[in-house]
Amino acid sequence: MSTNSHNFPKDLLSISDLNSEQIEEVLDAALTLKKNRHTHPKHLFGKTIGILTSKPSLRTRLSFEIGLAELGANSIFIKEEEIGLGQRESYEDVSRVISRLLSGLIIRSHKHENVAQMAQIAKIPIINALTNLEHPCQILADFLTVKEYFGQLKDIKICFIGDGNNVSISLMLGSAIAGLNCTVITPPGHEPPKSSVDKATQLAKHFGSQMPSITNDIQAADSANILYTDVWISMGQDTSKDKALRTFENYQINNQTTRNGEIPVLHCLPAHKGEEITEEIFEKNADLIFTQAENRLHSQKSLLVKLLC
Repeated sequence: MSTNSHNFPKDLLSISDLNSEQIEEVLDAALTLKKNRHTHPKHLFGKTIGILTSKPSLRTRLSFEIGLAELGANSIFIKEEEIGLGQRESYEDVSRVISRLLSGLIIRSHKHENVAQMAQIAKIPIINALTNLEHPCQILADFLTVKEYFGQLKDIKICFIGDGNNVSISLMLGSAIAGLNCTVITPPGHEPPKSSVDKATQLAKHFGSQMPSITNDIQAADSANILYTDVWISMGQDTSKDKALRTFENYQINNQTTRNGEIPVLHCLPAHKGEEITEEIFEKNADLIFTQAENRLHSQKSLLVKLLC
């Protein structure tokens, strides 16, 4: 498996750090790694990668730790509170230490700007495994799932329904780069930030893709090839459940939204069945959704090889 043929960046902080060729290269390599999961070379043998997190995780921790083991690398799991990141010790000094001890750092944190600050100082690759602004590793897994399902990415109409959160932002940016037609449907006041929409619009113009569509009209989902949702209240949000249910009640993925179950559905998990998606529609799409979860492993392994080899 060849690496770095398209001059990959040092870090992955945003899905927009990659161009269309690089996204395709990550996905193609991920398919190869997935097909040869138990026989591929140990591309990262001898390297030690840190996984630094301040948020609970299931898929993130499992997929990265298992992926690093399958690539022959060692992994060190670090809880943010154990090192007092930004409090006991500055971001700058932590970045200097890890640069001397690790081959790379995977970080799942809150403030995107703090992760960007660390990447600017660190001499090793930094991978954003989730911040308040973006979730690029999730989107690579999503695109791998879409490519397996449809055989292509270009011109696939993907519709995200829910809160204009980090997943929707990365999906919108990634779609503009990779050539998907992305619509984000949210309740009024929950649209993605204007700065992110403007960035996606500029990326779409640059890569010759369709510009993102942002709407409050749930009927915009009717023409989608595939739907996508996330929980209505993300981790760390100061929003009551009752308020969220009232705000989002007309934005559920259900039998009607999916044209009687005809439109396939993605969900980045964890799911609150009965809220953002009915249990019936979730179970109808369970194989696809859990393939999407598994694909975190394969797409992240590919990304790690591209950035670290």
